[in-house]
Amino acid sequence: MPQSPSTNAPTPTPSAGHTSRPYRRLFAHPGTRAFTLANLTARLPMGMFSVSAVVMIAGTRGSYALAGAVTATGLAATALVAPWTARLVDRYGQARVAVPATLCAALGSLALLLCVRYDAPAWTLFAAYAATATTPNTGGMSRARWAHLLKGDAEALHTANSFEQAADELCFMLGPVIAAFLCGTFFPEAGTLVGVVLLVTGVLAFAAQRSTEPPPWAPTAEAAGTSPLRAPGMPPLLAVCLAMGAVFGSTEVVTIAFADAQGHRTAAGAVLALQAAGSCAAGLLYGRLRLSGPAEYRYVWCIAAMTALLTLPLLAASLTGSLPLLCVALLFAGMATAPTMITNMALVQQRTPDGRLNEGMTLAVTALLGGIACGSATGGWLAEHLSPAAAYGVPVTAAAAALLIALATGAVGSVRGRVNSG
Repeated sequence: MPQSPSTNAPTPTPSAGHTSRPYRRLFAHPGTRAFTLANLTARLPMGMFSVSAVVMIAGTRGSYALAGAVTATGLAATALVAPWTARLVDRYGQARVAVPATLCAALGSLALLLCVRYDAPAWTLFAAYAATATTPNTGGMSRARWAHLLKGDAEALHTANSFEQAADELCFMLGPVIAAFLCGTFFPEAGTLVGVVLLVTGVLAFAAQRSTEPPPWAPTAEAAGTSPLRAPGMPPLLAVCLAMGAVFGSTEVVTIAFADAQGHRTAAGAVLALQAAGSCAAGLLYGRLRLSGPAEYRYVWCIAAMTALLTLPLLAASLTGSLPLLCVALLFAGMATAPTMITNMALVQQRTPDGRLNEGMTLAVTALLGGIACGSATGGWLAEHLSPAAAYGVPVTAAAAALLIALATGAVGSVRGRVNSG
């Protein structure tokens, strides 16, 4: 099975100066700062849209159930449409596909805004929000550019992947806060409106950076039917992504429920931001490390560390019931998130067939979204029927499931195979 050329070459042996300032060296490549800034502008709304939609719909219709159902419909539509959009991006190029796909999604968001504003029937909200499913995977397109620019330099690609994961954490940390501020300070539709402007502006600026864009994939007759979903080693990675998504979704809902039970519901966003901050800091630090050995081996240890650290929020909530201690526990628990996701995405890149990188990474994101939906539902049910403290067992269980999947479906076996063959 062909592999991504960005990960097949041997890891170079850098000098001391080569690794002393990896991020400065990374952005010394021509055009990287421009496409990164544009991509971050386009990526920030990904953390804004869901919160904005919930606040907008619940604030005007008075129903959190309706708001949750509408956003869940959009999530389901995205899970179906996003891999096809990514496949078109790989086949025809980022600029050619991402711009019209983004404009279609922007029209869906604006339609939702107008339907809410003018009290349209409830079914129109579902239809409008489903249209936003064409939003391209901006983070995946950025990672694809790094893979194209850094062919043969595995260490620099590791740094780039670490930066991208830290950027994801930053956007999902700031996005909900910005959305809540805009909707609460100005008018309920402000978060959605600003998110649309940022998304369209960012994607247009990103697409304009043609010098760093990877070329479209020209499939051969043999490779045309090769799907990343069927590539060796990919199904276990996607299964782990599903379990990890359950970690993220359940942690978010349970933390909100716990803060609400403590009488500090408005502080839930800040508490969750601490977890994202811990992950962001760990991701940037992880990108500075000079790694050795098989990535599969690191992957297992990262998931094991995540499972262990997630017991801290469970213990803090169950034994003390203290929100400040929970904040500290979530800060430390978040520190394993970014290294795990960085290693996961690196393995996805390794195992994705040539020319299908956007599709492969989007499948991983789709699995994460599915896990988030399942984790949110499970965590919310347990928080309501048992207690928020007990519901912190859901992310621990989901992380343990991810670890078992990684151990049972090939990660350790791959390491053993390499050792035996050597």
